[in-house]
Amino acid sequence: MSKITTELLLERAVPRSTRLRKIETLNLSKLQLKTGDLDPRLFSRLRHLQKLDLSDNLLDKFPNSLTLPDLRVLNCNNNKLEDVTALKQFPLLEELTYENNVYLTLNDDYKVMFLLQNLRLLNGKDITKLANHVRRVNSRKLTSKVTAHWEKFFRDQLPEKYTAEQVKSIKKKFLKSVQTNVVYGPSSLSEFTRWRVKMIAEEFLEYSLGLELNSDTEPEEKTDENEEESTESPREAAEDVAQVVHIYDPLVTVTPSKRKRNHSKSSPGSKRSKSQANTKEEAEDVSAEPLHFLQCHSKGNSREDFKTQLWSCVFEPVLDSGARKDPIVSSSRTVATCGGESVCLIDCETGTVLKKYKVATEEFFSVAWTTLTMVISDSRKKAHNILAAAGRRGIVKLIHVAADFCYGEIKAHKKPIATVCFSPAQETHLFTASYDKRIALWDIGIPDCDYNFKASQLLVLEASSIPLRLALVPTCPEQYLLAGCEGGCFAWNIKLDKGQKSRPFEAIFQFPDDESMTTSHRVDGLAFLNDDVVVSKSSKPGCIYLWSWSRSFDAKGNGCQRTMSAVILAELEWSTTDMSYLTLSTCPAKEYVFCGDEKGSVWMYNLSSHTPGWGSPKGKRSERRIPPTQILKWPELQVNGEQPPEILVNNVVADPAFTYLVVLTSVNITAIWKKS
Repeated sequence: MSKITTELLLERAVPRSTRLRKIETLNLSKLQLKTGDLDPRLFSRLRHLQKLDLSDNLLDKFPNSLTLPDLRVLNCNNNKLEDVTALKQFPLLEELTYENNVYLTLNDDYKVMFLLQNLRLLNGKDITKLANHVRRVNSRKLTSKVTAHWEKFFRDQLPEKYTAEQVKSIKKKFLKSVQTNVVYGPSSLSEFTRWRVKMIAEEFLEYSLGLELNSDTEPEEKTDENEEESTESPREAAEDVAQVVHIYDPLVTVTPSKRKRNHSKSSPGSKRSKSQANTKEEAEDVSAEPLHFLQCHSKGNSREDFKTQLWSCVFEPVLDSGARKDPIVSSSRTVATCGGESVCLIDCETGTVLKKYKVATEEFFSVAWTTLTMVISDSRKKAHNILAAAGRRGIVKLIHVAADFCYGEIKAHKKPIATVCFSPAQETHLFTASYDKRIALWDIGIPDCDYNFKASQLLVLEASSIPLRLALVPTCPEQYLLAGCEGGCFAWNIKLDKGQKSRPFEAIFQFPDDESMTTSHRVDGLAFLNDDVVVSKSSKPGCIYLWSWSRSFDAKGNGCQRTMSAVILAELEWSTTDMSYLTLSTCPAKEYVFCGDEKGSVWMYNLSSHTPGWGSPKGKRSERRIPPTQILKWPELQVNGEQPPEILVNNVVADPAFTYLVVLTSVNITAIWKKS
């Protein structure tokens, strides 16, 4: 029986506590504790623990899943620790002591400095400068040596067309050779060097070279409509280039410089990264302040990359909040973003890139979350968040984020996937919209405890042009799907009890065009503001329409491909640019619409005073265009001493409570604003 109980934890809390979740400081020293006494299930309840004393015990290692997300100070003096790599599970750790652990060496000190980005004090010494050298200079030198070793001895051994066995063989030979022959630094650090060389070599093979099986072949399209597709086993997935990895190298953080005071009152004000505004006037001017500017999607982690386009972002659902019941608490402060070869998970409050997932041969265009109830050990069920990511290769990657594991892929289309979205009614149902002018509905299945799963195609929706944006009708998400396409706005009946698996569109909507109505226009922005009001942006300069779904769509009519006139409720005043693909988003709980422009600005519309009038069956159209409530101007930035190039806002998304606003740009910069 474990020596640690709930009662013991409450008693050893400083000060004593009545609830585990309230404990911030805990003293578990001198209890003769062994590793098996640290029960992850019990420790997972210490969500706010910041200081932990485990000194003078008998620990030989740390369990890998203690789940102490807020731990800042850890004392492990006088134990029997043999390894420190499990400490990477405490990424916020700032102070660490493990003196008088006879099996630990200088090599372990260097491992800890590399693994823990926030570590300042190690065994009572300030290691900030040394740690930066280990993370940056040391890593650059070793990466250069590993790359040179491949080029000189192994590059010519890899044939143009290779098999799985050939890849496995050359990986094994290269990893053995590079650890033996790449030498750097004093001999006293040889163990650390070999450890880092292996890590760098594995990343080099996977991310720089893209040694992924079948990476040069086009994904096959299904010919048998009833055929089910299963992806690779966990062992095969572990060898795949597409794996979730933690980011250790510090990212380029772009800080806003002071904005001149001659801008409009909607200006975001002066420098506001972690500091407050310089004057009281500026603090009153802003309703949102710039918090972080990150350059985390760079190709090859290059600081000079201002060309990678960022396209999609979505906030992670909170698992224990009843997410489908209350939209205000349905997301965390963690957001997934994609662009170029990578997908990033970012903590909006701290600006920390929590995880990064890369595929060297991919360009990601879209990401989407779902929550699956999976069977874990002992046949217990638990909810887990799954991230789907897709792009140019037409393949959907499925990522179990908490496990840092890409467990499979779906070869959905032969051409690029423009956007993906999950059904709010069926958590395993995923829509993929492709450049092949088709929208496919997939059942991605639920992986078992070994990550075996099956994905099957349920529907194919035929479009007459490329679909760009998808929106399920909130009142009937299992029956109707809207899509903004290159050639207009379309609707499909997606009800699965109908026998027809391949379906044409049921309706195309026409909109005002000068003095007449037209269906022929690019719709590159589409979202629901509430259960009935649709917001769409067309290629017509300066035009964002709000229209009624229920009053526009006639479900009683017969036949397909009918033309219906959108019942316009209002127009939003927006930029006069004719530039396409600057998409919009909504925050239904707060009745906001957001859209970026070609100058790096974000146009925000608070429509709460308008929606009551639109709710009635005979609600009148607003006679004039509705101006933005506020325009957030892009701050003047210095990136490595230079101004970035012209900035387009490709996407802007708020969390459901409108606490954070994430702005994705055409210049590889993710901007995070916080509502003040």
